[in-house]
Amino acid sequence: MNVMGIDEITYGADDFELCRRFFLDWGLKPVSESADKQVYSTLNGCLVNVVKSNTPDLPAPIEPGPTLREVVWGVSSPQTLDHLALRASQLPGYDYADGRLSCIDPIGLSVRFQVTRKKDLVLECGQMNTWAEKPRRNARAPIYERAQPIEVGHVVFFVKNVAEAEAFYVENFGFVPSDRYPGRGVFLRCDADGGHHDLFLLQTPDAKVGLNHVAFAVRDIHEVFGGGLHIDRCGWKTQLGPGRHPISSAYFWYFQNPAGGLIEYYADEDQLDENWVAREFEPSPSRFAEWAVDGGLDGNTRRQKNVKAPEGKFLTDRK
Repeated sequence: MNVMGIDEITYGADDFELCRRFFLDWGLKPVSESADKQVYSTLNGCLVNVVKSNTPDLPAPIEPGPTLREVVWGVSSPQTLDHLALRASQLPGYDYADGRLSCIDPIGLSVRFQVTRKKDLVLECGQMNTWAEKPRRNARAPIYERAQPIEVGHVVFFVKNVAEAEAFYVENFGFVPSDRYPGRGVFLRCDADGGHHDLFLLQTPDAKVGLNHVAFAVRDIHEVFGGGLHIDRCGWKTQLGPGRHPISSAYFWYFQNPAGGLIEYYADEDQLDENWVAREFEPSPSRFAEWAVDGGLDGNTRRQKNVKAPEGKFLTDRK
């Protein structure tokens, strides 16, 4: 159906000064600011809005406190948007006006679709030399002092009923299952040809509803590390990472986000197409992370938190 990914997200929050400092540290570009709204952009033009939580026209929250209020998905053409509008005409909250299709998903989240406004980019990224292939010659791998997120790559929500939520996105908008935790979670991509997931829906034992995290794609594993170290130096708290997800193969680093939920840098996820067959996994800590650093790395010492940094010029130096 040619849904192409996330075009825009909107948080409802109240501590604007804290959010401003965080998203600038995160590497987003400021676009505009008023008394009740901040707008930021990724490198490819994906927008991140922070809106005062009591703003009258802000979509209703799915949970108390600061959280994500709306996700806008980009589509390939006006014809695609018209096609989706026909399929979605009976959904709760349906509206189709001013180039945007709107509805409400099963957890009460405002979902919109529009012709994508993101721009194509050509970026230099770190190449990985393996035993089989060595594309990086006479050049060092990059080192990043901080991250510049390319786009909002995926969102993750807690849902009451994972089967109902999956059916909403698959049957109405053509999302494709990539992998599942049977009866507990499903990884969905917007199109058969794409990254491992654009949306992950997770049903907890208590069937809570809310935001888990928003993930920002960066160039490569080196930018995951460089961005995470910078965010730590800025004083923000790691939730988990750096680490690696075995199901999607992506490298990650999660932080606490003052606008709601968690926030993630990630890179190197699996790319799938129509030949991919969704797998099923039993949830476990090892399924979530092949490896992960608990508490994060110290941005100054470049070591795990609460570990003393070396004092000599070489690791072999000893007092």
